[in-house]
Amino acid sequence: MIDVVMPQMGESIVEGTLTKWLKKAGDRVERDEPLFEISTDKVDTEIPSPAAGTLQEIVVEEGKTVGINTVVGRIADGAGPSAPAPAAAAQPVNSQASAPVAPSAPQSPQPAAQAPVATVVEETAGPLSPLVRKMARENNIDLAQIKGTGIGGRITKLDLDNYLAQRSSPTPQPAAPAPPPPPAAAAAPPTAPPPPPQVPAVQAPVNVPPPPPPPTAMTYGEIPSTRVEPMSMMRQKIAEHMVFSKRTSAHVTTVHKVDMTRIAKLRDKVKGQFQAQYGFGLTFLPFVLRATITALRQYPILNASIDGTNVIYHRDINLGVAVALENGLIVPVIRNADEKNVVGLQRAIVDLAARARSRQLRPDEVQAGTFSITNFGSFGSVFATPVINQPQVAILGVGSVDKEPVVVDDAIAIRSMCYLALTFDHRLVDGALADQFTGRVKAILQEWAEPVL
Repeated sequence: MIDVVMPQMGESIVEGTLTKWLKKAGDRVERDEPLFEISTDKVDTEIPSPAAGTLQEIVVEEGKTVGINTVVGRIADGAGPSAPAPAAAAQPVNSQASAPVAPSAPQSPQPAAQAPVATVVEETAGPLSPLVRKMARENNIDLAQIKGTGIGGRITKLDLDNYLAQRSSPTPQPAAPAPPPPPAAAAAPPTAPPPPPQVPAVQAPVNVPPPPPPPTAMTYGEIPSTRVEPMSMMRQKIAEHMVFSKRTSAHVTTVHKVDMTRIAKLRDKVKGQFQAQYGFGLTFLPFVLRATITALRQYPILNASIDGTNVIYHRDINLGVAVALENGLIVPVIRNADEKNVVGLQRAIVDLAARARSRQLRPDEVQAGTFSITNFGSFGSVFATPVINQPQVAILGVGSVDKEPVVVDDAIAIRSMCYLALTFDHRLVDGALADQFTGRVKAILQEWAEPVL
């Protein structure tokens, strides 16, 4: 018997929510086949099966939040001992199949028509995640009717949850017998003489409005043009982690302006050959990573962490690179980044980002980071003040690379400029040291001499 446990999706993660089982008790499962889905403050992701066999027991039900390394299920290794389990699991299926259910008949042709709808939406709203596709198929959702709230208008899991909640809520029916009372009230005046005017009505000033009603408590749901919805589990965990980081570290940010012209010209020169040779494009980010690695070797305190009153200096340089997802972000880690050149770093960035967005990262690929880099410049931001990824002591933010007029040797020239924003933990890192580190990164980028191809 093999225990299936709740994985740890990051150093600071202590629990996760099991949102959905992808297999039932008694089902056959292959090694690395998606087994269940979890939600943490890092990502909503599918967890693969640790071994081939039969899902013998489901210990933690859907919707439960449990600590890391908690046993959530058990797999019987091999087909022999687990033969009775599929038979037992097959009983409810047979009983459901034998019971005639009238509403299920007209729904059967719907899944076949769902595929073209998903294709149309993907062309206009960006790629759809496997989870979104599966939810659409299982619930017969017309994706063309849903407006995506994700990055670039992508349809997210939360969009589908909101759609299903609205679809399942009963629509209030209009009351038909409401009109009869007015005729009855209108018939009363002809049968009786009009009453004399009341004294209060004569004395009341015409131009004075009636007094306002006493104030009553109002909920957000009663406010016009306001929608209230609960945070997703992932967003709740991100909020907790951000507040924890701000409460733990003394955040200070220093910003340096970097001339990226030399790298921009080199990139323009080789990017076509680079794409043809390696099958992926060349961005500015691997150059920044490479320069950061060199600076971390010179200033190892930036590659450290704090444990109480002790400073832990990490021998390995494991760079975390922030990746934006549909409804959050994740920071996969490039292990031993100092052993990679620009090509290796670019390959690692492309691979980790693609697998993060397709929910295929392994738990160990979001752990053991020693320094993080976030590239908000890819969304057009000039610079920002990023939050430290605990338990690290610094994070480097990379702004967009833009051409600007710059004074060079008392003359105005057009240069490719970029801002680097280093947020550091002032408990350990002093401002002078942070500026020396960022200045070293800047100098390497401005004087780049390492070949790419």
